[in-house]
Amino acid sequence: CSAFVLGPAADIRRSNDDGEPSGTAGTPMLDVLTGADLTDVVVVVTRWFGGTLLGTGGLVKAYSDAVRAALDEAHLVHYERQVRLTCQVTLADVGRVENALRAAGFVVADVDYATHAAAGRAGLEVAAPSDALGRADTALAELTSGEAAFERVGQTWAAKG
Repeated sequence: CSAFVLGPAADIRRSNDDGEPSGTAGTPMLDVLTGADLTDVVVVVTRWFGGTLLGTGGLVKAYSDAVRAALDEAHLVHYERQVRLTCQVTLADVGRVENALRAAGFVVADVDYATHAAAGRAGLEVAAPSDALGRADTALAELTSGEAAFERVGQTWAAKG
């Protein structure tokens, strides 16, 4: 049986009883997910024993408890909408700049050595929260003595903290 909650606003929801009595599997599983205020999560529970011995109340409890136990063990990752930034830095500086940006808490999503290699440069793609754009610009300027600047190229979802 499966249940999922998807989308930034958790507006896509589904449950699936998959042959169990109606409302005894998918709905209780979905209720646990929505009660935990989670989104972009899918849960699948396979029952190996019980059936009519459990009864409908026992099935609801078994499926709900299985999802709660999984959530208790899960490592949750929080994502936030962030601004995508790109820049070009010299090949000599790319490792130092990448490391410093990561250490400052920015997400370095990609390092492209190929596209600008003929010019002796590498491209970086970075994600930053909108309230940290000034800090990102300042950090890059300091790291490259003002030779590189970020260009805003869109938005993305990135792990928070």
